[in-house]
Amino acid sequence: MLKKMLGLVVSMMVVGLMAGSSFAAPPIKIGALFSVSGPASFLGEPERNTAEMMVDEINKAGGIKGRKLELIVYDTQADATKAVQAANKLIKDDKVVAIIGPSTTGDTMAIIPVVEKAEIPLVSCAAGIKITDPVKKWVFKTAQNDALAVARIFDYLKKQKIAKIAILTVSDGFGSSGREQLVAQAGKFGIQIISDETYGPKDTDMTAQLTKIRSGGAQAVVCWGTNPGPAVVARNVQQLGIKLPLYMSHGVSSLKFIDLAGPAAEGIILPSGRVVVANHLPKNDPQKKALLNYVDNYKKHYKVEGDHFGGHAYDAIMLIKGAIERGGDSPAAIRDQLEKTSKFAGIGGTFSYSSQDHAGLTSDAFVLVQIKNKGWTLLK
Repeated sequence: MLKKMLGLVVSMMVVGLMAGSSFAAPPIKIGALFSVSGPASFLGEPERNTAEMMVDEINKAGGIKGRKLELIVYDTQADATKAVQAANKLIKDDKVVAIIGPSTTGDTMAIIPVVEKAEIPLVSCAAGIKITDPVKKWVFKTAQNDALAVARIFDYLKKQKIAKIAILTVSDGFGSSGREQLVAQAGKFGIQIISDETYGPKDTDMTAQLTKIRSGGAQAVVCWGTNPGPAVVARNVQQLGIKLPLYMSHGVSSLKFIDLAGPAAEGIILPSGRVVVANHLPKNDPQKKALLNYVDNYKKHYKVEGDHFGGHAYDAIMLIKGAIERGGDSPAAIRDQLEKTSKFAGIGGTFSYSSQDHAGLTSDAFVLVQIKNKGWTLLK
């Protein structure tokens, strides 16, 4: 009897020690680079908030295989130099096993050589097609490609029998990539670009460009940029009394744009992830459950609804979580498992990566939305 009791005590001690050892295991460090302040803060703030919210929820649920995640966030301020410095710090000093972000195409392109050399997986939250085309071994992305956004707009224009357009693009990484796609795809849809204007990221008035566009014979205007520039364009269009339909890129798919543009936002059409119209989706939509959960959770934490951009960080965290669960937490294992990810229904779309595709989405990732009554409606 005494031997049985001693054996039981020893067994309990071993279990206790194992549990304590598991609890005391070092956290899995994930780096994050977001434009939390500066001109792209409307991207970086919801991304930072979402990443922190998701890591907190994962840890409260027991972490990943008993280990907690530690999220280390640096603010790039949409400055490529600062992004490179922060990426090096995450890799060399913080010893992260993966990085999510940056928020912008320019910042992402700047740090790609850093992560490729260090062999650390990167899941960018930016949209430029050049991030993953051609494929880089260690680089993935969650934001929908600008190529897909252009195709969705052009398909709609074709159905509306609009064949002549003017484009107005911002002269930064996102705008340049978007312009390339607008020019490259126009012919395929029978569309002619008859006015091709640009503006600077810090410009506060685009009446000169729009005055040229007004007299050019276009049937519609497509603006490509991120806040605040597109809101200025929308207001200038209204001030000049231009009656042409105005289309925007997915770079303004947040309520921030509607706030900045004010009444001038009414009627504008743009491609967006489904998150902004989650309540309007059919019940059988594979993303609907995740979308509604995300929107509700974000609102509970931050008193506003989760948006298109925060969704990029949600997807990045969950994709890395799945990769670690399947293959372990070494950078090489995470990279390999990311590449094997199939049919992950996230916020930005349903992701299926492969060795030939590190963007993982199709044109189905976008819906067209229209701004009505200071909110979003699903355009069918």
